[in-house]
Amino acid sequence: MNRHTLSVLVEDKPGVLARVAGLFSRRGFNIESLAVGPTELPEVSRMTIVVAVEDLPLEQVTKQLNKLVNVLKIVELEPAVSVQRELLLVKVRADATVRSQVLETVQLFRAKVVDVAPEAVTVEATGTSDKLAALLRMLEPYGIREMVKSGMVAVGRGPRSITATTVR
Repeated sequence: MNRHTLSVLVEDKPGVLARVAGLFSRRGFNIESLAVGPTELPEVSRMTIVVAVEDLPLEQVTKQLNKLVNVLKIVELEPAVSVQRELLLVKVRADATVRSQVLETVQLFRAKVVDVAPEAVTVEATGTSDKLAALLRMLEPYGIREMVKSGMVAVGRGPRSITATTVR
């Protein structure tokens, strides 16, 4: 199966997220990542959906998504022609004996410490899924107490954009 990143512009109305997610669910597709937020237009939201599925079933789902009244535009964002990032917050055990090593690892990944306690530090990092996975592997020996990762957000590279002027 191939991973696909879809950028879906929708009207900012109640129930749209449920209808879009339900379409994937009815087809038996697991959404690996889902991020929804406002766009430059107050009445439009952007959903970034990452799903692992073969090309033909994805095409069928995309056609069905286009039929939903609140869906304005769907674009598949290829990794080579888009900027894709996730946010990670991770709380790591970092008592006095290992704190300097944890901080060194954080700097190596260009992450930053956003909270410090006597026995732990909370680290914020942004990047690709691979970068964040590598950071977690490096921090794991110290003891990960808690972590949360956002869904992927993505935008196409270059001057072209998906905006109201390109919406149907």
